[in-house]
This record gives sequence, structure tokens and C-alpha cells, in this order.
Amino acid sequence: MVGAGHNGLTCAAYLARAGLDVVVLERRDRVGGACTIEEPWPGYRVSPCAYVVGLLHGKVAEELDLAKRGLRTTLFDPQLYAPLDDGNVFVEWLDLERTATVLEVWSPGASPGLAAMSSLESHIHRALRGDGEGWDDLWLRIEPPTPDEVADRLGRPEAVAAVFEDSLVDYLGRFFDDGRIIDALSGQGVIGESVSPRHPGTAWVRIHHSLGNLGGQRGAWGLVHGGIGVIAVALTAAAEDAGASVIVEAPVAGIHPGRGVVLEDGTVVEAPVVVSNADPVRTEALLGGGGDFSYAEGASAKVNFALSAPPPFPEEATKAMINVGASVELLDKGAAAAASGRLGERLWAEIYSQTGLDTTVAPKGKHLLSCFVQYVPYHLEGGWNERRRDEVARKVTEEIERHAPGFANLVEQTEVTVPPDIEEKIGLTGGQIFQGGCLPPRMWSNRCSYKTQFDGVYRCGAGTHPGGSVIAVNGRNAAMRVLKDRS
Repeated sequence: MVGAGHNGLTCAAYLARAGLDVVVLERRDRVGGACTIEEPWPGYRVSPCAYVVGLLHGKVAEELDLAKRGLRTTLFDPQLYAPLDDGNVFVEWLDLERTATVLEVWSPGASPGLAAMSSLESHIHRALRGDGEGWDDLWLRIEPPTPDEVADRLGRPEAVAAVFEDSLVDYLGRFFDDGRIIDALSGQGVIGESVSPRHPGTAWVRIHHSLGNLGGQRGAWGLVHGGIGVIAVALTAAAEDAGASVIVEAPVAGIHPGRGVVLEDGTVVEAPVVVSNADPVRTEALLGGGGDFSYAEGASAKVNFALSAPPPFPEEATKAMINVGASVELLDKGAAAAASGRLGERLWAEIYSQTGLDTTVAPKGKHLLSCFVQYVPYHLEGGWNERRRDEVARKVTEEIERHAPGFANLVEQTEVTVPPDIEEKIGLTGGQIFQGGCLPPRMWSNRCSYKTQFDGVYRCGAGTHPGGSVIAVNGRNAAMRVLKDRS
């Protein structure tokens, strides 16, 4: 196994449980890839990349006994808190009726549209993830479904349009006349992408991120106690308990089909089967190819703040995912600026008050705020340096200050991770967090296959079906494909 990201660890656990001799080789000094734990300042435990959990497949969690190995999650409630420049706030609670009641206060007549959107997204969820009554989960496929099969399963024309065609702006416009609601939700269609929410297919980005069942709640997101890297720790334990060996600081220099791998220090590890958790570009390069992956360029940054006190949002916001800088116009301008190698005048950020749900990730009396930020170009005009990283932090701080005055006075430490940093630290080409993005043309059977064109060489990372985020089922599917081919 090349790489100890969460999908690689998942794949290793299943292969070892099936009786295979498994060795996982990780170039870094820790497991988890983008789903890891670091300590940027004493006593603060946080990931520099993945922060939240929502798409982790329940079958993996159950079959590998992750709860017994320390995995515990708490759902955000509200799920989303999006303050707007006009002073109104879109709040999405786990309880749909509560959301509708709050929304009607400042946007009378909007609740029927909210109910209709929820109904359509429930239909899409059942069609793609199964209904528990024989309608199977398309995420559990060792041969990914084709777009035609997905369309057949969706059935309803409006569902097909939402999944394959609609921009997020057009999609939301079906349900809401109030542009402020569309503004509040606009960031949900561009997560991990470089395009505007007016771009075709961005409705799918929102829908893809709503296909989880965390805590039995459709589409819900939350935090992992102790930090999201606990998932990688639990998966490592599952793999090692099954007999796998996980070795860190063992960078692989090349994959040789039918023979195994060669480490950078010249050590040869013989193996008839090699599974790569590296992204498609790096896997191709390890196989001696050119690694051409033209759309593997990210526009997402991560900013962590160590605070002296709780962030000065309303209390309900500190239990939610907070979106600031949310508007179609701002995101339009931000995407255009990034395409030209510039930072927009304002940045959009999805914010998580880690200590709002889990006080164990910061020293007593201190607080941790993590931000997922767009659009931040990989190729910045003039290049990246500490001054430009500080500019990202300043712009995020300014957006927070608009809705939480006094925030800047609480900041004690700041960590900024821009796309080139993600590439260097995590190993994701171009800093693309989903190994190539998740717009419709890159999904389902259009993602990389688990089996490569080389005998005995497989892939299991986020570049495979069903896509990016902390899902883990990519690794399970890859393992099932290996076992099928060896049977």
C-alpha cells in the first residue's frame, strides 16, 4: 500500500482481514494524509486540511468497529449559520420545521420552497445511496456506475437536471425568489472547486456533500472528538489488529508492476499487488508516466486561529458551520480573480468553532477556530510568501469582523495553508483537496478506476469513485476489487 491516507488505511484493513500480508508505506511521519492531527501550537490539536465529517460511510465504520476504536462524533446544530451583509441570517437546523419557522421571519413565503428542495434532495439521496429495501447503494460499487445508470436511478427530470446540469444559482432559483437565500447558500456549490456558483454542475457539488447519513441524519455534518485525525488513528488500529504493518517515514520512489515498490533509500519491497492511495498524478509518476492531470489545481486554503476567548458570534453559531462572505456576486468576482492569479477583494469562508463542540482540542480556557477559504489560487501573481499568506488571514479576519466585532482582538496565533502548502505537506497535486474536483464530468465512471492498466496495480484514493472528502468507502471498494481479481 502506497500512502497511509484514510482510504489507504481502510483498504489495508480490509485486505488484511481477508488474510493478505499487507504493508502500508507512508512518506510522512504520521498517518492520515489530509485527515490527520497536528499541533501547530502547544495544546492545540487540529488538522491542516480536513476538519469536519459528514460523508464517512456507515458500513466502513461498522465493519471496522471504529466506534470501539475511539471514533465519536457530534452533529452541528444548526447545520449552517450564514450571516448576510444586510443583517439577516440564514440558519439551517437539523429540524426542517424549525428552519422554516426561522426563515419565514425575514423571508415570508420561503418555507414551501425549502420543503420542496428538501423533498427533491431526499429523493436524490434515496436514488443514489439506496433505500434499505433492496435499492442498493451506488457508493458500494467495485465497478462505478455510469452517468446513464445514475440518470436512470434518479428518474425524475428535475433530479437529473440537479445532478448533471444545473448551476447552484439556477438550482436554488427553482425554489426561492429571495436572492438573499441564494446568496446565503451560494458557497455550498463551490466547495473544493475553482468555478463560480453560476457554473453548470455546481448544484451537484452541494448535493454530493449532502449524501451522508452521519448520526442517522440525511446530509448532516459534525466534528470528531479529539480532531478528525482520530478517524485515521482508528483505521490504523483496525488495519494493524488485522495483521497489517503501517510504516511511516518510508517514501516510495517507484511502483514496479508485478514486483512491488522501491523506496527513496533504494529498499525494494516485493509484492505481487500494489495499491496506491496517492493522487492520480503521483501514482502515474510513480509508475514512470508523465503524471498529466490538467484539472488538478486547487483554489482552497485553510486558516486556523488560536483564540483567547470564544469567538463573538451568537451562541447558536458556535455550534454550527458558519459561512461568511456568502453572496453570488462575491463568489463570481472571487472565482474570476483566482483564475487571473489574484485574491478577490473579499473571501468566502466556512468556519468551524472546534471548541464549540469539543473543548479537548485546545488548552483550558483557549479556543480554536478553523476556516475553509475560497478562492485562493495555486498560482498567485507574484508568488506565495508569508506576506501573501498573512493577506489571506487578514481578509478572513475582516469577513468575520463584519458579523462578530471584536474577533480580531482575540486572535493569539494564526496558521495559513494555501494550495502550494497543501501540495507540499499533504502530497495532493496542485493542492486539489479532492484529487481532481467533483463536478459532474469527473464523477462516477469518469473518475479513475480502482484497477489501473498495469497488472497488479490499483488505486484507492479520492480520485476514484465516489469522490473526495473523508468517505473511506473508496478504500473499501478498492479492496473488494483486489479480492475479486485474486479469487
